[in-house]
Amino acid sequence: MSINKLIASFNNYLPLNQQEQEDLAKRVTERRIKRRQFILQEGDLCNHYIFVVEGCFKLYHIDKKGIEHNLQFIAENDWIMELDSFYSEKPSRVYIEAIEPSLILQIKRPDLYYLFTNHPKFDRNFRVIVENRYVELENRVLQNISSTAEERYLSFLDQYPHLSLRLPNTQIASYLGITPEFLSKIRKEIVKK
Repeated sequence: MSINKLIASFNNYLPLNQQEQEDLAKRVTERRIKRRQFILQEGDLCNHYIFVVEGCFKLYHIDKKGIEHNLQFIAENDWIMELDSFYSEKPSRVYIEAIEPSLILQIKRPDLYYLFTNHPKFDRNFRVIVENRYVELENRVLQNISSTAEERYLSFLDQYPHLSLRLPNTQIASYLGITPEFLSKIRKEIVKK
C-alpha cells in the first residue's frame, strides 16, 4: 500500500506513532499520473505537497525564448512542490511534469496545516524536508557559478545515480545548462579517462 511508503519516509526523520499515521492517512490523496501529464503549470497555484511513490518528475521553467530549464528531478520516495507558490499562494513560475507514468500522494494545504498544528512531529519532519531541498538548491547554485560542465555532470551522477539511465540526454543537458551534443562529448571524455 502506498501510504506505507510515505510513513516509512517520515520514519527516516521522526517516527510516527499510530495516531499520527492514522491522521496522515485521512489527509492524503492517491493519484495515478500519465507520462507527460502536468501536476502543476506556470500560472497555477501549488496547493499540494506531493510525495512520489512510483515514477519520476521534472520541475522546470520556460524562459522568454521558449527554452526549457530543468531545475530539479524527483523520483520515488521524494517530495515535490513549488514552495513559493504553496506558501505565498501566488501563481507558480514553474511546471511539474511526469517523465514516466507515476503514482503520487498529495497533501492539500489545509490538511498540511492541520497536521502541523495537531501533531508537531509533522512540522519538524517537513522542516527537515524543506531544509534538505534548500541545501540541494544552494549546492546547485554554487556548482553553476564555479564548476565546469564536466564537474556538474559528475555531481549530477552523484546526486541522481538512479536517474541517469532513466532520463533522456536532452533532460540531463537542460538540467546542466548545456546542449545534448556537449553532454555526449563530456561522456565520451569521461569514458576515455
